[in-house]
Amino acid sequence: MNKLLAAAAMALLAAPVWAAPKTVTLSVPTMDCPVCPITVKKALVKVPGVSHAKVNFDKRLATVTFDDAKTTIDALTDATKNAGYPSTLAGNAR
Repeated sequence: MNKLLAAAAMALLAAPVWAAPKTVTLSVPTMDCPVCPITVKKALVKVPGVSHAKVNFDKRLATVTFDDAKTTIDALTDATKNAGYPSTLAGNAR
């Protein structure tokens, strides 16, 4: 019985931790033309773990849904910065 309990405990400890999708809003103030959102979106969706990106030119915002086990907010802001559009966190992660 003790071996069975020990095996069950080990299985629980070895099981992967499932990450929940998170959504953040990034402020991208340097978008200055209607074509800029295309570049920002392409940069964001290339980040591993990003499942959805929506960029709003009028509000200068990008809303990104991602797997937090595969990427970070820093990786998202790095992606926009590397594409020529620095961004910062504008909203709270959900």
